[in-house]
Amino acid sequence: MLVQGRRLLDLAVWLAVVCRHAYGPAAHLAQPGFFLGDESKVDGPVRERYTDTMDENRFERGRAKLTEIHADMGIQAVGSFDEVCPDLGRFIVEYPFGDIYSRPGLDLKTRQLLTIAALTTLGNAPAQLRAHIHGALRVGCTPQEITETILQMSVYAGFPAAMNAMTIAGEVIGETNYR
Repeated sequence: MLVQGRRLLDLAVWLAVVCRHAYGPAAHLAQPGFFLGDESKVDGPVRERYTDTMDENRFERGRAKLTEIHADMGIQAVGSFDEVCPDLGRFIVEYPFGDIYSRPGLDLKTRQLLTIAALTTLGNAPAQLRAHIHGALRVGCTPQEITETILQMSVYAGFPAAMNAMTIAGEVIGETNYR
């Protein structure tokens, strides 16, 4: 049962990542304690790997990182879900900002440029792209680094996606008086 529990856990996490849903339909399977059978047999590296990110400080750590990147705009954006679905706001603060952005290994400038690249490639998230371009400038990225990142994505995402992203970048850079 131990092997089946580990396989189930790894599969659930893989599905959550592949489906781009950190809290998606199968993500609850990655939570410690959700196993078919005797969960006490699942321990060691597997349990440690997933419980490290389940600590009680995720929200506060995420809120601090969100504020560092986006100032009050980030908290306001997350707060806009309070009436409709407060859990979505909490998930946004805890997972991307509390778990991922707070990890060591990449600085915030690099993370923001990667986020801009991903949002450019998606091509369907202009509000988030705008916010992350603001955030990139706020953490020290230059306008040239941002535009070069978007230009690089023209190779992989196509010209329409890069053109749309570059238009947003031009507006944000113009609004913030960076040149």
